[in-house]
Amino acid sequence: MARRQPQPQVEERSPQPSTLGYSLLEVVDDEVPGPSAPWVDSSPSPWFLCRKRKREWSDESEEETEEEPEKERTPEPEETWVLETLQGLKMKLKRRRVSPVLPEHHQAFNRLLEDPVVKRFLAWDKDLRVSDKYLLAMVIAYFSRAGLFSWQYQRIHFFLALYLANDMEEDDEDPKQAIFHFLYGKNNRFQRPLFQKLRFQFFCSMHCRAWVSPEELEEIQAYDPEHWVWARNRALLS
Repeated sequence: MARRQPQPQVEERSPQPSTLGYSLLEVVDDEVPGPSAPWVDSSPSPWFLCRKRKREWSDESEEETEEEPEKERTPEPEETWVLETLQGLKMKLKRRRVSPVLPEHHQAFNRLLEDPVVKRFLAWDKDLRVSDKYLLAMVIAYFSRAGLFSWQYQRIHFFLALYLANDMEEDDEDPKQAIFHFLYGKNNRFQRPLFQKLRFQFFCSMHCRAWVSPEELEEIQAYDPEHWVWARNRALLS
């Protein structure tokens, strides 16, 4: 029997004017004082056509079709050398990747898990078709790349990041449409163009780096391995 999509009611919002058009800080429920972060221009970019990856992780690196201007390039995760063994005058070094994900990105994610709309959404997704542990770990990774302060991340950013994660990893388009019902209620079709514009801005703010390596996902989960969201394992469902 097909399940009906949820129709929760969400309080109305009054977007504030912005010189950037639709700012990612406009469509929120609780305005937080402070400067809004600069966002990349939302004009079409060839970097939008990123290669889509599935969960069958590949060791092949992505090929870039053209050079991105150096001043606009987001720094890749740095690598450092650490001492592994020391025997007399001989020492052995190994290379270790420094993760760009900071504790404040985990804190922002945990804070948004307490949002009532996010709670209802995660409770609704019992089959983990939109929000299993890997997709949620990607949300944290995206928070580390988007360039906002941790206190600026709000409900809209959680769903933008989760929607992008599903774009990257899932073939089924239908389940993620429930995001609109939880965000905007019954009349969500009028808000979808705004959401897609914000999604593109969020994507550009990450310099179109939407793929997350399996190593980074493991590091994110290892930060707090007992966190309840990591039990959302689709592979364990019957």
